[in-house]
Amino acid sequence: MTLPPPPSAESVPPSAGSSPASAAAMALLAGLVRHGVTDLVLSPGSRSQALALAAAALARAGQLHLHVRIDERVAGFTALGLAVETGRPVAIVCTSGTAVANLHPAVLEAHHSGVPLIVLTADRPAELRGIGSNQTTVQPGIFGDLVRADWDVPAPVGAPDEPGAAADVAELAVRASADGPVHVNLAYREPLSGAVEVPSDLLPELRTGRNADPAAPATERRTGGIHEVIDLHPDDATVVIAGHGAGARAEELAVALGAPLIAEVSSGARFGRHLVVAYRDVLRGPHGEAVGRAIVLGHPTLSREVPQLLQRGDVEVIAVRTPGVELYDPGRNARAVDDVRVIGEPDPAVVRRWVGGWVAMSRAVLESQQPDDPAPDLSLAVSTDQGVRAAFAKAELAVLRAPIDRGMLARALWASTWPHDRLVLAASRLIRVADALVPGKAIRVHANRGLAGIDGTVSTATGIALAAARDARSGTTRVLAGDLALLHDAGALLVPLHDQLDAGLRLHVFVGNDRGGTIFDELEVAATADPDDFATVMRTPHRADLAALAAAGGWAYRRATTRAELDDALTAPEPLLLVEVPLEH
Repeated sequence: MTLPPPPSAESVPPSAGSSPASAAAMALLAGLVRHGVTDLVLSPGSRSQALALAAAALARAGQLHLHVRIDERVAGFTALGLAVETGRPVAIVCTSGTAVANLHPAVLEAHHSGVPLIVLTADRPAELRGIGSNQTTVQPGIFGDLVRADWDVPAPVGAPDEPGAAADVAELAVRASADGPVHVNLAYREPLSGAVEVPSDLLPELRTGRNADPAAPATERRTGGIHEVIDLHPDDATVVIAGHGAGARAEELAVALGAPLIAEVSSGARFGRHLVVAYRDVLRGPHGEAVGRAIVLGHPTLSREVPQLLQRGDVEVIAVRTPGVELYDPGRNARAVDDVRVIGEPDPAVVRRWVGGWVAMSRAVLESQQPDDPAPDLSLAVSTDQGVRAAFAKAELAVLRAPIDRGMLARALWASTWPHDRLVLAASRLIRVADALVPGKAIRVHANRGLAGIDGTVSTATGIALAAARDARSGTTRVLAGDLALLHDAGALLVPLHDQLDAGLRLHVFVGNDRGGTIFDELEVAATADPDDFATVMRTPHRADLAALAAAGGWAYRRATTRAELDDALTAPEPLLLVEVPLEH
């Protein structure tokens, strides 16, 4: 979307010491604040200095939470995490050129997950475009169809109506970001910055600052003009599938329909008596064969069995839309609706047979996967027989000294996370391990599953932790990641002291280190490729020193090789902590 050109620079000469760039930048950011934006993430640059200084002034006035990051890719994912946790659009500021391209991964994830981001990119004015100017490329439209709206705003010249026009762009951007990212490309001429003046209605003496409840963002999630609610009766052949971001609505539908609930670990619906944890195994058996109808919410990504079910010709597939997000329909046969209304009550006898059968089989699968040496019986600790107590103590010590495997790591983090905490799962082998075995629990779990990219995990978690820390009741944000996921986002460990100290950040990153991409061992290529070639180009082994990496970013570091050391790390007091957990291939 291109705005009409402003008056020419010659017709409106700037006054001494003034900068049309700064005036327009302040009007734009103040407009965002007035429409509910509370966070802005920026990476420094020359062409964007007017936006940066306006943001700093608004932060000093208590109207913005300002987060500065050296690397634009880190900045983009930090903004993504802030938006996910707050539910509000978050602004990102960067300079021109390659800086803009580095935001592309976060914009991709936001597009596919429906996360509200407002991308503000500084650019050269029209007369400097297309002539080989330094740091100048084609920025309008650079994100293509990934953004809900795209404005190319001409360079301000100091015309009287420019602040009002900038405020209008702010309002439009907030509204358009309701279900995904938007792009505002902002051309600026020299002088690139000048005196900055915060509007009087945003000054601290007239408002109570960032501790006050901000204005509600002017966003309403869109559904493309289609509003369809389907009426269903309980059916003993129905199963509810909750993919990433499905939310608690999936569990409600499963109960109302008397249906088993397949809820992925980041679905927000992994709880309740209808939950089937070992759903992969159950779907491969007779219960899966009996399915005649599947209700899908969110974006399932963690198994092959779910898409195989939805591609069957004998299964009726009903997919509930997520506004702004591509419909999950692997069989291209789904009926898309906005919601499901259940008519009638499920027959208790049918529920016991249908749901009970799924849950019982899941429980049997999980019990068969328990370690050979389970935790000792606690009742033996108080036995009057000294020999029994000694045997208990020996068994307890063996448990504490047991080496950590992936299952133990995933279970331990899940068990240590409570509703006031946050758990962030990287796109690695470990999220699939967790999905296959952790029990139901109503906790806040996040993962970048829009595109399931390995990059940006720690940055996203930092944004989540920063937003969560504003609640005095919040706990710890923990990250479960593989070593490659950490190395992909190593720049995220450079957290500024302002965010560490002033924001009360509490972030613990647990890294299952198997020295490469062992997730590829589970693919067919592992059995067909030359072993040496496979190790070189797929597993990509490395010798990175994670302790040194933590030290470079100023993080505390621990190494956990036994259950006792892992339990100790899970209750560690350090605000920023990296825990390395060596794993066998």
